[in-house]
Amino acid sequence: MNDSTIALPWLVVRQDDNGNRYRVGRYATRAEAQKIADSLDARGHKQLYSVERVGQNGDSVRN
Repeated sequence: MNDSTIALPWLVVRQDDNGNRYRVGRYATRAEAQKIADSLDARGHKQLYSVERVGQNGDSVRN
């Protein structure tokens, strides 16, 4: 695990119609990440935006 994983443990992830997942950004707090996900979701596109926490091994953990 590196310093950026510790400092920015929250991810915003976009999932498209085909199930492909892409990391949109990393954030310091869950509230900050949720605010970004909500604003992107409000645009009305078919993509799904979710907030996930980076686990101890660097993998994202779905909440």
